[in-house]
Amino acid sequence: MSALFEPYTLRDLTIPNRVWMPPMCQYSAAPDGPGMGAPNDWHFAHYAARATGGTGLIVVEATAVSAEGRISPYDLGIWNDTQTEAFRRITRFLKGQGTVPAVQLAHAGRKASTDRPWKGGAPVGPEAHGWQPLGPSPLAFDANHPVPTELTVEGIQEIVGQFTDAARRALDAGFEIVEVHGAHGYLIGEFLSPHSNRRTDAYGGSYENRTRLALEVVDAVRAVWPDDKPLFFRISATDWLEQNGWTADDTVRFAAELTTHGVDLLDVSSGGNASGVRIPVDPGYQVPFATRVKNETSMPVAAVGLITDVEQAEKILANGEADAVLLGRELLRNPSWARHAARELGSEVHVPDQYHRSV
Repeated sequence: MSALFEPYTLRDLTIPNRVWMPPMCQYSAAPDGPGMGAPNDWHFAHYAARATGGTGLIVVEATAVSAEGRISPYDLGIWNDTQTEAFRRITRFLKGQGTVPAVQLAHAGRKASTDRPWKGGAPVGPEAHGWQPLGPSPLAFDANHPVPTELTVEGIQEIVGQFTDAARRALDAGFEIVEVHGAHGYLIGEFLSPHSNRRTDAYGGSYENRTRLALEVVDAVRAVWPDDKPLFFRISATDWLEQNGWTADDTVRFAAELTTHGVDLLDVSSGGNASGVRIPVDPGYQVPFATRVKNETSMPVAAVGLITDVEQAEKILANGEADAVLLGRELLRNPSWARHAARELGSEVHVPDQYHRSV
């Protein structure tokens, strides 16, 4: 059996293969009304296609723990019963195809209230379903974004509670894994980095203070998430800044701490917290960050970042550079990538009975 199609077990959950889908926002939920933030037919078709294509684990896109935690007015959320119920249709289908359903719980922080990317992605105001963003400090992401409202300690604790409630709802919705979003310059990542966190209280300044919110959220989620189910954390391994940013060394240090707080796997990405930085984007450009964590800690890791080729993905796993690979854009292009890879590598993957003629 190839490394890509070897099952992987975390806690009591076995994932059928190492071909995983990362969270990728679809910006397709209703921005208001009774269906606000709830998955709809587009989301069902989108995730169902990747499940029938043999993907072992699907992490549903950044799903906000509150209305103001959405990246855009069109994002998914999991703060009410309507949303929770709507997710059950998706998780039920994914499980029926042998795919493990996961969900990324998120708060966009100072990068909230923006338009859909194909509409330019600029910040939007109340006239376009927008709102005032929140952040660790009154520092805008860039010149085009508004200055966020600095969170009070009480506001921070309210958000921790929102993550707790969202995790409970995720369990009720049928998800087998939750992932805490600490990457890409959204709220938790904003607290981690000295680039965006200029606080002088218990949530800013030192490394210990800047990681406090992340650990409080992890502890709160782990307290309500069943012991037999895994918990993931997504991190930006570096801000790609030469100074005054979150670094790969910080990531290794933090990964070791997350292990002691009950996190089972680190989903290693990078960037997103500082505008205008130069990122050397090429195939597998983020894999070395995942490999450092894997080699220097006991934390399992998933690698992401322009992983497209079957041979490339197999090599990452066979060489021990990561424990799983997350294919983003490639799974958008080819929902059946896992099935094609299995054929190329002489392995097997789940194929729906209705598609038996394609084997």
